Amino acid sequence: MTLNTFLLILTGVMLNAGAQLLLKAGVAPLGALSPGLAELPAVFWRVISQWPILAGLTCYVVSVGVWIIGLSRVDVSVAYPLLSLGYVVNAVLAWWLFGEVLNATRWGGIVLILAGVWLISRS
Repeated sequence: MTLNTFLLILTGVMLNAGAQLLLKAGVAPLGALSPGLAELPAVFWRVISQWPILAGLTCYVVSVGVWIIGLSRVDVSVAYPLLSLGYVVNAVLAWWLFGEVLNATRWGGIVLILAGVWLISRS
């Protein structure tokens, strides 16, 4: 895999991770959502009116386009596992931005993910 291809795939991963964080930021002020059928339209409009939600959905759309270009350049068996870097990015940024817990077990998982990505990207 060339550096340009790796950076392209990494861009897709980062857009996907950013989308998750934006979605979380968008629903945080709304509290727990548990709409019944009758409340579904009102909840939908409350959710979709949050700018972080719209930005997150936009990131998803762009990430799919970037991902398709990346898949045209590398085997899916190499590219797809690189998506797990998003878990690492999200865990660290959720800790930093939202105060989520990163305990020893989660750090251990992050180390394993990074080792796996390193092994796969070298194959």
